[in-house]
Amino acid sequence: MFVCLLLLCNPTLLAQTGHPRIVHTTEKSVIHVPPQEAPAGLKKIFSNLGKSKTDLYNDAAGWNVEGPNSGQVTQFVGIPFTPKSNSHVSQVRVAMQYDGSGANQVNLSIYGDAGGMPGTLLTGPVTVTNLPDFGTCCALAVASFSPLAVTGGTQYWVVANTPPTGTGSDFVGVWVLVAAEYPLAVYEYGSWYPFIGDTIDLAGEVLGTMP
Repeated sequence: MFVCLLLLCNPTLLAQTGHPRIVHTTEKSVIHVPPQEAPAGLKKIFSNLGKSKTDLYNDAAGWNVEGPNSGQVTQFVGIPFTPKSNSHVSQVRVAMQYDGSGANQVNLSIYGDAGGMPGTLLTGPVTVTNLPDFGTCCALAVASFSPLAVTGGTQYWVVANTPPTGTGSDFVGVWVLVAAEYPLAVYEYGSWYPFIGDTIDLAGEVLGTMP
């Protein structure tokens, strides 16, 4: 309801958010492959992926990630996570896929929170290449970091974006979904804004250690 009211009461925001956000495709293969194995010793700090290794997410629908030289409106997305206890993040694994345009690479980073939106860059970006094609399952885009200390009960963000210029700035991809209702953040027209997904959630997980 909040998002509906926000859009109806703010014509400028409505105009900015007018181009398609959730995109759909036909599944390219009924054969699902398991994801890359997680490093031994890392535990799940956050995950919303499915329980079956060959059914982790919905590979036919997601939110666009579009670089500034993609020929589309620049759009980045991020998903929040809150560690239950003090931890060290070492890896993020997200369902980011390539939609056939631009360089096949995306940047993954971890940001602090600023009023419910991504704030200060804490680590990254890590450039992930050779993403799986949109409409396939269940490989993941994997980014490893030097262990980042995070505080239990504090919100952080995993963000997918591109460089402003050069290789990768023309990327067009899709962060695909799992079924849930969950907040996410969308970057467009130079700023972040909140969005509450209606039975959607960007699919991914955060791994690390919990000393």
